Amino acid sequence: MANISGDEFSEFVKSRRSIRDFKPDPIPDEILNRILDDAKWAPSWTNTQPYFLAITSGDKKDRIKAAYLKKYDESLPIQRREKFAKLKALITRKGLRDGDFDTTRPYPDSLLPYRRATGFGLYSLLGIKRNDYEARFAHFRKNYEFFGAPTVIFVFVHSGLHEFSIQDAGILEQTIMLSAHANGLGTCAQGSIATWVSPVKTEFEIPKDYKLISGIAIGFPSDNKVNSFNPGRREIDRNSGS
Repeated sequence: MANISGDEFSEFVKSRRSIRDFKPDPIPDEILNRILDDAKWAPSWTNTQPYFLAITSGDKKDRIKAAYLKKYDESLPIQRREKFAKLKALITRKGLRDGDFDTTRPYPDSLLPYRRATGFGLYSLLGIKRNDYEARFAHFRKNYEFFGAPTVIFVFVHSGLHEFSIQDAGILEQTIMLSAHANGLGTCAQGSIATWVSPVKTEFEIPKDYKLISGIAIGFPSDNKVNSFNPGRREIDRNSGS
């Protein structure tokens, strides 16, 4: 039985934001446990729940963060297109991606305008100019600091259920993010985390057949202006059904 109105739910969903700057305050166990209890009720393919969560905070999170930052920094010569950077990476094995999924695939042409509009809006808010690549690299590096979040949830999907496990993981993540929002926390879903998996596997024993699809930074939002960013959403085209 619903205990909120449709209007209240609409207002609540629209008030959620991706948080890109967190307070260092730890999440009380009772709140995190409540969120995870909510998440387990997310629907999935024949209730198989084909995902695995690795949750970390404290020293373990800091070690994972340090490993991710090292991976990212080692990849910068390639991103900067420095001469022989790819060859050096192949020889030294430094800077190469080791994720379970390719996070560098090009965006379809039909989706590029939305991606660019979001990026332009975020960088404009932060005062990062279009051609200031070093500032962009520095901002993107914050992904691997988990934006200062005290806790990070790494989401793995079962490879045996293929794209359906990815669909179910998305539903799970949305449930986590909405529950976190209802409990006074903020979240940021981080697909970039899937670029590398070795920092997580070094600290966790991940069951066979599970692949890292994304991470979720979670904690109390700070007052940083970046957290006010709202890229909006496309209008629904009633004629095409999209």
